[in-house]
Amino acid sequence: MLSREDDVEAHALRAQGWSISAIARHLDVDRKTVRAYLSGERVAGQRKPAGPDRFERFAEYCRARLREDPHLWATALFDEVTALGYDGSYPSFTRALRARSVRPACEPCHPTAGRPVAIIDHPAGEETQWDWLELPDPPGHWDGYRGKAFLLVGALAHSGKWRGVLAESMDASHLVDGLHLVAGRLGGLTRQWRFDRMATVANPHSGKLNATFAQVAKHYGVTVALCPPRRGNRKGVVEKANHSAAQRWWRTLPDDIEIAAAQQRLDGFCEKITDARRRVVDDAGTKLTVAQIAGLERLRPLPALSFPAVLDVTRTVRPQALVAFRGNRYSVPPELAGSVVHVTHRLGTLTIDVVTAGGVVVARHRRAPDGAGVTIRTEGHVAALETAALAAFTTAAPHRGKVRIPPGPAARAAAAALLGEPTTAPVIDLAAYAAAAERRRDLP
Repeated sequence: MLSREDDVEAHALRAQGWSISAIARHLDVDRKTVRAYLSGERVAGQRKPAGPDRFERFAEYCRARLREDPHLWATALFDEVTALGYDGSYPSFTRALRARSVRPACEPCHPTAGRPVAIIDHPAGEETQWDWLELPDPPGHWDGYRGKAFLLVGALAHSGKWRGVLAESMDASHLVDGLHLVAGRLGGLTRQWRFDRMATVANPHSGKLNATFAQVAKHYGVTVALCPPRRGNRKGVVEKANHSAAQRWWRTLPDDIEIAAAQQRLDGFCEKITDARRRVVDDAGTKLTVAQIAGLERLRPLPALSFPAVLDVTRTVRPQALVAFRGNRYSVPPELAGSVVHVTHRLGTLTIDVVTAGGVVVARHRRAPDGAGVTIRTEGHVAALETAALAAFTTAAPHRGKVRIPPGPAARAAAAALLGEPTTAPVIDLAAYAAAAERRRDLP
C-alpha cells in the first residue's frame, strides 16, 4: 500500500515522463502496485481487503440488537453473532461496529453525542449562572474547613465575567451570603438567576422552588430558572469558570496562605486574567475584553442589605479564650477554653453572637470586616482571663525525672488484691507465750 505522499510523488514522476518501472524502483514497490495507483484502481490510505467482509451478513442483526439495547456489551453481542455463524475475531468485530457506527447514541446518557447542539442566546443583562465548586484538601490551619472547601461561582452568561467566594459549607445561609457577595463583585443583578437542581434552591425531583429561596429571589427582584435534569450544558459558562478556578487558582494555592489572602488572590486572578480575555462581538470582527462587554450589560444595583439569613458555624474555643470567624478572632469567657461553641451572624447586621451547645449566648461582639486579622476582646473577658491565668500560676518546682519511688502501701494493697493475697496484717496470739512464761516461773 502506498502512502498519500508516495502516491503524490508517483503521479508527479509519471507526469514528468518517468516509466512505471522507474517509479517502482524509485519507491521500492512492485510495478503492479504503481500501475494500480496511477490508474485509480487503488486509493492512497485505503488498504485493500484481504478477503470478503465477514461482518456484512451480521450488520443488520447488530443494528437491530443495539437499537433495542444501546448499552449491550460488545462481548455479549459477539457471543450472539458467533452462535449465528460469525467466524471472525473479536477485535475485527468491534472494529466493524465502530467503522459502520452501528451503536446508536443514547440521549439520556450522552445528550449531546451524535446530534447537533444549538447555540443558546444570552442577551446582555439577562442571566447569571450559579454553581458550587467543591475544592479538596484546603490548608489545615483554615478554621471550619474540615477536609474540603467550597467556592460559590457566579458568571454573567452574556459577557462571561465570573467571580467566586469561599465558603465552609453549602447550606442555605452560606448560599445566600455568597449570592450577595458575588453579585456585588459582578457589578449588580441580572434579570434571571440560573441554578442546577440544588436542594437549597428547589426540590431536585419536582423542580419547585423552596419557600425560603422564593423569599430570597423576591428580596433581590430576580426570576429563578432551573436546568432540566442532567442538562448541565444549559449553564456552560459557569462550568468553564469552575474549571478555570480549579486548575489555575486552587491548584497552585500555597499551603501557608490565609483564607482572606486566598480570596484576594482569586479576585486578583479574575480581574487580571479572566476579565482580560478578548472576544469578537460583531460580524465585523470587533474585539472587546470581557470586562468591557460586562460594562455594557446595564446590571441593576443590589439591595442595601443582604437577605437576613442566619449564618451558623461551629468553632472550638482556643486556649486564649478566642474563637475565629471570617479572618478575625473574638473573645469568650475563659472557662469555655477547649469547648465547642456556635458563632451566629444574621446577614445585614453588625454583630455576631457566640452561643454554647446549650443555646446560651455567652458573648456578643461587633463584627470586624472579613479578613481584617484583628482580635476583639471585651474588658470583662480580659479581666476574667487574667484571673484564671493567675489562679493557675504556681511556683512549685517541677518533678524530677530520675528519682526512686517504690510502690507505696496503697499500691501494694491493690497488687495483693489482684494476686488474691490477704490484704490485712497477720494477727499474733500472745496467749501461748504467756502460758510458757508461767510454766518457767513454777520450775525449781
